[in-house]
Amino acid sequence: MIDWQAMQLTLKLALTVAGSLLLVGLPIAYWITFSRWRLKFLVEALVGLPLILPPTVLGFYLLVAFGSQSAFGRWWQALTGRPLAFTFTGLVIGSIIYSFPFAAQPFAASFAAVDESLLAASATLGASRWRTFWRIVFPLSLPGVITGLVLSFAHTVGEFGVVLMIGGNIPGVTRTISIDIYDRVQSGEYAAANHTAVILLLFSFLVLALVYGLNRRVWAVSPFK
Repeated sequence: MIDWQAMQLTLKLALTVAGSLLLVGLPIAYWITFSRWRLKFLVEALVGLPLILPPTVLGFYLLVAFGSQSAFGRWWQALTGRPLAFTFTGLVIGSIIYSFPFAAQPFAASFAAVDESLLAASATLGASRWRTFWRIVFPLSLPGVITGLVLSFAHTVGEFGVVLMIGGNIPGVTRTISIDIYDRVQSGEYAAANHTAVILLLFSFLVLALVYGLNRRVWAVSPFK
């Protein structure tokens, strides 16, 4: 039997994270693409760090940061009256950090692919950077932006290590579908785990099909076609 409460919470988490990454990722990706700062590579390395950092390592440091022993954790608790660890809000913040490169890197790659002559023409006509972004850069980068959103959404759906470290397993609060599958396997409920896993497998396939479909123009010019 599928845990629909865990499924609903997972979708809520993934939608919240994807929407947040759209707001946070676009300006950072824009800066990474067009900044001339010599040490920009340090920021790029920091953005890409979650791609190679073990989830348990990231989850551990986030758990420490969210705890009452850290300055940030104490500030949050004083501000809201509740701790950040083992809460849905904590899951959102941790998931945004963990999924950030899956959104920011496609955003930046799509921005970099925009023809610079169009940007120069826009500047010559007196358009501001803000207007140039929304009238030229963003529309031409829309496939990459959608790819980043889809990948960050799917990555959040499948999170396990970070979610377990900072959220635990609280039904209706932090119990996601990946935690549900793990628990069912641990308790020997392989049939129930399989039913849920099949749903995630099909979902993952559809996500990849969507991403490759959005980038079909890239494949069209591939020498391996």
